[in-house]
Amino acid sequence: MLKPTTKKPIGQPTRGKTAANRLRRVDNFILLYEPALLTRTDGLFADSIFIDLGYGFDPRTTLESAQRFRRLNPNLKILGVEIDKERVAAALPHADEKTFFRLGGFNLPVRSAEQVRLIRAFNVLRQYEERDFIPAYERLSATLLPGGLLIEGTSNPFGSLWAANLFRKQDSQSGRMEALVFSLNFKLDFEVGEFQTILPKNYIHRMTQGERIYDFFEAWKQAAAETAHTKIFGQRQWFGAACEKLAGYGFEVSTKNKWLSKGYLIWNNP
Repeated sequence: MLKPTTKKPIGQPTRGKTAANRLRRVDNFILLYEPALLTRTDGLFADSIFIDLGYGFDPRTTLESAQRFRRLNPNLKILGVEIDKERVAAALPHADEKTFFRLGGFNLPVRSAEQVRLIRAFNVLRQYEERDFIPAYERLSATLLPGGLLIEGTSNPFGSLWAANLFRKQDSQSGRMEALVFSLNFKLDFEVGEFQTILPKNYIHRMTQGERIYDFFEAWKQAAAETAHTKIFGQRQWFGAACEKLAGYGFEVSTKNKWLSKGYLIWNNP
């Protein structure tokens, strides 16, 4: 399997600020979307790790994920990666035999004997140019096992609203974008336009006529307008009704209640 060879971390430090439980809904989504990815023990998955890229000034997101994911897999190994030496040094007192912190960037500091099942990179790529998106994905996905997953996106400061790409590694050389996921915790009002502000880097500059993401949002706004009468029953009901209407327009979005009732819209094969 291809491993990064460049020792100098590639990338730029993030602002590093985060709130407690900012990525809780991201973790909860993974636990609901594909719990088997966290528990697989076949072949190279037996001792494979989860990577939290860009955890910030303190390792709270990595440690919070460790707590959540280990309820499902107590033996899961977790690696927190930061490009800032001081942030890594501050995290090291929290390391143990299953939790590691290392200096690194998009060229992840994965050791030769280590395999990777899942990578989470949140609030990292938004500070880069669009031209940096594909090289970053190529470097990150190079470490994933076939069948492994990269979830990459952006959230608002408290994690109540986020959008993320799901990228699936298919074989040793290739992968594909599996879905674009939107998340709302219903403590905020449902407003389609708010999701545009936190789109991943590969979409944020493409909100123009003729682009597929533009058409998607125009259709979602129309669906929300046509189902606005349902908001008398609550934001959750309105969100679900709008998503079901959107599916009726021909977009491949999941209408399963287990997603919509929890505030997740999954657009498959975007």
